Amino acid sequence: MKQSDTYRENSDNCRRLADDALDEPQRKRYLRMAEAWLALAEEQDWLDGESSASVEKQPSTN
Repeated sequence: MKQSDTYRENSDNCRRLADDALDEPQRKRYLRMAEAWLALAEEQDWLDGESSASVEKQPSTN
C-alpha cells in the first residue's frame, strides 16, 4: 500500500469520527484532521511523482 493511501484512510477515519462526534468543537477538530491527512496524501503523491486529481492543468500561453 502506498503511503498516500494510508493517509487517505486516516482522513476517512477522521471523517467517520466527525460524524459520531458528541459536540460541534469535537466535530470540527476531526474535520480539520481529515483535511490535514488529505493534504498530506496529495503532497505525498506529488513527492512520488504522481499527478493529483485536484490539480488542473493550466492552459499554455504560447
